[in-house]
Amino acid sequence: MPDLSDTARRSARDWLTILARYREPSTRRSLLELAVTLVPFFVLWALAWMALSVSAWLALALAMLNGAFLVRIFIIQHDCGHGAFFKNRQAQDWLGRALGVLTLTPYDVWRRTHSIHHAHHGDLDRRGIGDVLTLTIEEYRARGWFGRLMYRLYRHPLVMFILGPSYLFLLQNRLPFGLMKSGWRYWTSAMGTNAMIGIAIGLIIWFGGLWPVLLIYLPTSLIAATLGVWLFYVQHQFEETHWSKGEDWQLHDAALEGSSHYVLPQPLRWFSGNIGIHHVHHLYSRIPFYRLTEVIRDHRALAEAQRLTIRESLASARLHLWDAAQGKLMSFKEARARYGVA
Repeated sequence: MPDLSDTARRSARDWLTILARYREPSTRRSLLELAVTLVPFFVLWALAWMALSVSAWLALALAMLNGAFLVRIFIIQHDCGHGAFFKNRQAQDWLGRALGVLTLTPYDVWRRTHSIHHAHHGDLDRRGIGDVLTLTIEEYRARGWFGRLMYRLYRHPLVMFILGPSYLFLLQNRLPFGLMKSGWRYWTSAMGTNAMIGIAIGLIIWFGGLWPVLLIYLPTSLIAATLGVWLFYVQHQFEETHWSKGEDWQLHDAALEGSSHYVLPQPLRWFSGNIGIHHVHHLYSRIPFYRLTEVIRDHRALAEAQRLTIRESLASARLHLWDAAQGKLMSFKEARARYGVA
């Protein structure tokens, strides 16, 4: 990845003052982004429902396309959680809770676990909540055969990108995992969201039977879940990401160096709400998603840092273990060849 002189001169902390200029959301722009996301989403839902009387395959195709709009809905919910969508915190919290019914994600639970992810990303001493489990070479070697097998299964693409997203959004999100003993607020968030999801599914079945659920609701949700997990994965799981521990870990360095700039073409950049500009987002999470493009337009150093193309991102699916000695992620195959780790 490019080592630009501008990046070398400025530390991660130095960038904070610069990025603060982009933090203010525009209420008019936020409402526009909300409208151009929700209106097509519900229109496609209606078209898919009407298509059921013509062709189940057409309805399924429309539902799968709508998964891209649901990803964008999640990005808006994500911005609400960071306090980056409206100036009024209460308004964006309630918007986030409402959108959480569509994304199958209890807002208050997710906001807390995601804040933990931001606060401890790249810290080997504080892993486990809101991130992709990543073992070091030493940790993997110390496991027994069953522990290694479980980790290999967890990191397998079929589990990580197909089964995992379904489990995460359909099952795990139904309970406040990670916050089970943290108070009634998170249980209320999870159970309240579950109740609204149940009502929505009940109404769908009441008016249309099971087919709209099976051919529209579930495909839209699962496509969005799979795309979302893939985006989250490549934003942090790339070869030269940043992991450290103890006194070597520093929040802002980990945010900037441990997050990728996933370079996506249009319209993928639009559907993903510019979340590929993840190194900037992690360094200053209060920047609205629609202003992230301004940052890389104005600062070439950030535009070129941690760039990851779609082709390069595919290779990241084969990275599994953190090699602290070399400061990079490597595959099981590389670990076996270099360290004899089976």
